[in-house]
Amino acid sequence: MTPTAAHARHILRTLVGREDAEFHVGQLEAIETLVDDRRRALVVQRTGWGKSAVYFVATLLLRQRGAGPTILVSPLLALMRDQVAAAARAGVRAVAINSANVHEWDDVLRAIAADEVDVLLVSPERLNNPAFRDEHLPALLSRAGMLVVDEAHCISDWGHDFRPDYRRLRDLIAQMPEGVPVLATTATANSRVVTDVAEQVGMNVHGHPVEVVTVRGPLARASLRLGVLPLPDTRTRLAWLLSHLNDLPGSGIIYTLTVSAADDTARLLRDAGHAVRSYTGQTDTEERERSEEMLTRNEVKALVATSALGMGFDKPDLGFVVHLGAPSSPVAYYQQVGRAGRATDNAEVLLLPGPEDEAIWRYFATASMPSADNARAVLDTLRASDGPLSTPALESRVNLRRTPLELLLKVLDVDGAVTRVRGGWLATGEPWEYDEERYTRIAAERRIEQNAMLAYESTADCRMEFLQRALDDDTAAPCGRCDNCSGPWYPTDLLAAAHTEATTALDRVGVLLEPRAQWPTGAARLGVEVRGNIPPAQRLAPGRALARLTDLGWGGTLRELFAPGQPDAPASQALLGGCVRALADWGWAERPAAVVSVPSRSRPQLIDSVARGLASAGRLPYLGTLDHAGGGPSGAPGGNSAYRLAGVWNRFTVGSALADALDAYAGQPVLLVDDQADSRWTLTVAGRVLHAAGVATVLPFVLAVR
Repeated sequence: MTPTAAHARHILRTLVGREDAEFHVGQLEAIETLVDDRRRALVVQRTGWGKSAVYFVATLLLRQRGAGPTILVSPLLALMRDQVAAAARAGVRAVAINSANVHEWDDVLRAIAADEVDVLLVSPERLNNPAFRDEHLPALLSRAGMLVVDEAHCISDWGHDFRPDYRRLRDLIAQMPEGVPVLATTATANSRVVTDVAEQVGMNVHGHPVEVVTVRGPLARASLRLGVLPLPDTRTRLAWLLSHLNDLPGSGIIYTLTVSAADDTARLLRDAGHAVRSYTGQTDTEERERSEEMLTRNEVKALVATSALGMGFDKPDLGFVVHLGAPSSPVAYYQQVGRAGRATDNAEVLLLPGPEDEAIWRYFATASMPSADNARAVLDTLRASDGPLSTPALESRVNLRRTPLELLLKVLDVDGAVTRVRGGWLATGEPWEYDEERYTRIAAERRIEQNAMLAYESTADCRMEFLQRALDDDTAAPCGRCDNCSGPWYPTDLLAAAHTEATTALDRVGVLLEPRAQWPTGAARLGVEVRGNIPPAQRLAPGRALARLTDLGWGGTLRELFAPGQPDAPASQALLGGCVRALADWGWAERPAAVVSVPSRSRPQLIDSVARGLASAGRLPYLGTLDHAGGGPSGAPGGNSAYRLAGVWNRFTVGSALADALDAYAGQPVLLVDDQADSRWTLTVAGRVLHAAGVATVLPFVLAVR
């Protein structure tokens, strides 16, 4: 055993707290590549193999040889928290710089300057923060003893979790001085992604390739017992969870594809007495941390989560993973089920696919890709500006919402067309063309992945072997444990009470519709001379929607109703019945005295039937509809607030017949009916018109909210 190997084994045993601990195959090879040879390495190993042990052990060995601190690029705050805790157990002094600890940055930087830090964790997004990038990063890179890129599949366009910010790492890696080792790690990369990542990791400052040592091991997870249980509908899948959640071992994760599904499922299970919590990208950071701690301590049976709970959450004894709806690729599925069974002999993994999965996949596949028109609009706006434009300022000049605008700016930044500076964004002046071919290839690859996921669901062969082959693991072999190898291991019976509870939960109606309280920034630039707070006398009252389009229950009915190409028709009796129940549960301070509708060009029969039906059920007069003015609303739904407001401003009016009818209800509440609420500016402007006509309180009601 070499001196490096002996010392490394001593550190490993301290790290895991066992005197008999030995390295897994490949760990020592990676450590010696980094420490003795000072080379670049890509480690592709299954979840739980011990990739963090490689960079922690290598860090301490390098530090003892006089090297500077390791810079560890890590994608998630949850992952950073776990890594800092794991480092402390190994005697590694690790600190993080991220958006959640801005107040600690000065202390962290002072500790680094005093050489009191072994590992600095940063997010890929932080690398492009102007202050950090310009003031701190150059000094850190000049002193770095090693650079580590965790979850390196995010670098690749072909990775299941590609992130634009990760593409900047190619340039960062190329800046590393010769002799400073670089390590990239991932558990979820097929051959195409491995080749792509190795090419990006293996580039020096002169643009010349350098050799990257790839350490790749078998990806089979012997502890996982995989299964797929097709059930006819959402109601039955929820009933299965209600019937058998307590039969699953230990505590675990129930994954859903949307935020609404996570919230709805968690509420249903809690109402039935199960200790669960919802965990999504919209969950407050402190609440997320609390939920992670509760799951780690087995204080809850499960977290009902979106993919926000993925990379980095480390509970070695996690007993099960259930998917209520399938991820869009076998590789993404492998990554998520890899949360379970890291330090246990057995963990159960069950997929409950849904008929809505494919529609959700298509939505997310297209939502992440920028369009050529939007990219050119952003570039033209920045090129015409005299100075940097902040994201809100850009938002008022191009018809894009904040999230897709930020994603597009990241893509343009990585492509070199724009740069982020203090005060906002600038066009670099570099030539840029929309890479149609690239996005077409990515879209085609996504469709192939989706088809592969459908094949996983229906295969009669070993499921673990299928996932290994999806990751191009040439050691793939039947596992002998999954439902195809040894027969179904999961129960299929349903408790009668569970089916009733699921039916009741899915039939739940009524979603709060918050009124707009402020005019959007930049409206005046589009000819709408308003700013600041909306005067209380012009605001809507809090309203209601029948359901969200993404809800598990009524969401399916509404998605079908509003699907492209669906013909206009009067509302069904079932739909009207749901609307009546939503109004009955409203609990308004003062009952409406009459009903008015928003004019619709696409679904006039639907809106008319709903408005008249609610009026009839409530024994209220239906006064009619507002009129379109100036040709009616302009622009397409889905734009940002300033553009949506401009598209409906001064586009509604109270006709003479409606004005006469409203006179009899001056000073009384009126129910305002529309089909959907997206930006809520149509309702806000229509309500403002009714206020001007003497209506005291406008109570908005819509069928669907996005």
